[in-house]
Amino acid sequence: MPSAPTRTALTALGAVGAVGVGAAVWGVGVERYLFTVRFHEVPVLPEGAAAVRVLHLSDAHMAPWQHRKQRWIAALAEELQPDLVVNTGDNMGHAQGLRGLRAAFDPLRGIPGVFVHGSNDHSSPAPRNPLRYFTGPSKVKHTAEPLDTEALDGYLTDELGWLDLNNRTGSLDAAGLRIAAFGVSDAHRNWDDLDVLPGLLSTLRAEQSFDLAIGVTHAPYRRVLDDFVDLGADAIFAGHTHGGQVRLPGFGALVANCDIPLRQARGLSTWEHDGRAVPLNVSAGLGHSIYAPVRFACRPEASLLTLVPRRGQQHP
Repeated sequence: MPSAPTRTALTALGAVGAVGVGAAVWGVGVERYLFTVRFHEVPVLPEGAAAVRVLHLSDAHMAPWQHRKQRWIAALAEELQPDLVVNTGDNMGHAQGLRGLRAAFDPLRGIPGVFVHGSNDHSSPAPRNPLRYFTGPSKVKHTAEPLDTEALDGYLTDELGWLDLNNRTGSLDAAGLRIAAFGVSDAHRNWDDLDVLPGLLSTLRAEQSFDLAIGVTHAPYRRVLDDFVDLGADAIFAGHTHGGQVRLPGFGALVANCDIPLRQARGLSTWEHDGRAVPLNVSAGLGHSIYAPVRFACRPEASLLTLVPRRGQQHP
């Protein structure tokens, strides 16, 4: 018969094992389906401007069979009535992901929008040990199956009417405001071309005046965020981090998969550089790799940011 200390140790080990199994069941079977909207108010508009409702979508990692996620995203257009959509990439999670994206995004047709690419808009996810995610930023997979990026971009630009901001600039109107927008392709893959943006923005600003400037990136690397601040962004949008995907209650993200501070791996914060402070929203995203189907203390999300006049400028 085991001694009392041995029985105590076995009981404790069993309890730890039960907690681990319960957490795994919750993360794989429950929480990754608990889609939520995070609401923020961001004072960045000029005096007298009407509020602008910005729907920030990211990291859908869509597979065609993910009907629950597709229905939830599709309902956001009517429920939230956004004036502008910002899509920060990694839309595709499967070679046939565009079929699911159509079901999810079609209700957003006609709403002004912008988008940039993540790596999973170019290549399918590859099988990997999900525990390696917690060892540091993921490495480039050269053998990944290529996706039909041209078809994806055709859908987003020609059918939904959104601006492609992959190392590009553009302008659009939303809620009566003229907006300058600029962005880069996936900085995690070093596809960002920050050197091209100053000239493009200079030309854009010489042609017209703007009420607001936004910077859009998939991966929120420091070099990108710093340059966006220097380029005059009034607000910055990013994704990629999945909010850590697995977070510890009371601690937060364990990894960010880039060099952003862990405390800023999810949600609205402020990015400070060279004397300027700019609102930064990092979406924890709507999905996950089909080879790492888990979320823990980090629900899949969309963000609704209501842009309002800067503090002290609101009318009574």
